[in-house]
Amino acid sequence: MTEASTVHEFPEKSGSASNRTARVLADRAAGEAYVASVCFKHGPPRLTGVELEFTVHHADDPARPLDPDLLATALGPHTPRTLRPDSPASPLPAGSPVSLEPGGQVEISALPQASLRDLDAAVTADLHHLRDRLARHGLVLGESGIDAHRPPRRILRTPRYAAMERRFAPIGPGGITMMCSTAGLQVCVDAGESEHYAARWAAAHAMGPPLLALFATSRVHAGHDTGHASARWLAVHDTEAVRTRTARVAGDPAGAWAGRLMDVPLMVLPRAGRPWDAPEGLTFADWIDGRGVAALLPKPTAADLDYHLTTMFTPVRPQGYLEIRYLDAQPPGEWLPPVALVAALLARPSTVDKVRDLCASVADRWTTAARRGLADPDLAAAAAALADLGCAELGATGLAEESITEISESVQGRAYRSRSQA
Repeated sequence: MTEASTVHEFPEKSGSASNRTARVLADRAAGEAYVASVCFKHGPPRLTGVELEFTVHHADDPARPLDPDLLATALGPHTPRTLRPDSPASPLPAGSPVSLEPGGQVEISALPQASLRDLDAAVTADLHHLRDRLARHGLVLGESGIDAHRPPRRILRTPRYAAMERRFAPIGPGGITMMCSTAGLQVCVDAGESEHYAARWAAAHAMGPPLLALFATSRVHAGHDTGHASARWLAVHDTEAVRTRTARVAGDPAGAWAGRLMDVPLMVLPRAGRPWDAPEGLTFADWIDGRGVAALLPKPTAADLDYHLTTMFTPVRPQGYLEIRYLDAQPPGEWLPPVALVAALLARPSTVDKVRDLCASVADRWTTAARRGLADPDLAAAAAALADLGCAELGATGLAEESITEISESVQGRAYRSRSQA
């Protein structure tokens, strides 16, 4: 949801990025070919990244509205330009760029690493630095996937977020809640080799409901018990179905995703000196073909299509790598177990196949997972099976033995306690 399309530097596979994105798209076929080429880059899985979002609170009164000036002072040189346009926007010491969501949620996007041991070291260093800076100004990071203390309130005054708020308001409260109150944990992994990427894509989706249930942390919002395991996910789901629903996973993922992107209406239309509200119902295919109001607009470029990609909020979003977006934020010191479990479950083709088998009966139970979590017996059973499978594969992630033991105890303890309760 941030202003930039991505901050991860998974390697380019071909061509100059600047030349490619400046190219005018001649027709729908050119747009689909571009999407397929940039969203699903094939190669051996090597890297894992993570994006950690947190709500931010005044330590003495977490229900007090966040002071954006104090937040900018605390972040100092790391303040994103969406809050302070003249900021140097320096990355954190281990290289993680900092961004902000519309309600002031802080996001750090760790540079991808070849092992989870290296990723853990980088994120731990950057989180320590971030928390120390915030603490010196009386601010703390939240510990759940939704603001437990405050109702949604937008503090970023950018054209994109203003247009989004206006667009989502008639649909219901989900949009403003997603924008300003939610915090997620996003795991980023390589798409995989050409013969395996479709299976990895399918497995990343299939394990979504049980993992959402297993790591749900967002029951309390704005001081009230919602009664739902993941109020965060329900807010995302209720925002705008065309850009939040699960992608089709059967067949060719690249072709299906490319076709879908052409038919999704523009969420915003960046324009200098004017509001960014997009013409109602204008799809990207309409824009390319010059239909209706699009006849008055310049022909779109690949860069415009890149930006359109950032307006999709699906459970798994292809960005050249797979961005797994369905997990709630965890307390700052507890982010590694879910990331390690996801990485382990996708570590080998044989494990990917087992994931799909284990999750076949619950693969589409997103709403049940968000509402009931592991109180649902079928989801609890699938989560426990995934915990066993993933913990047995943790050795393939590059973690030290003591970390593997700690993560296994955390993940399996959570899965089996909840299954017993269910």
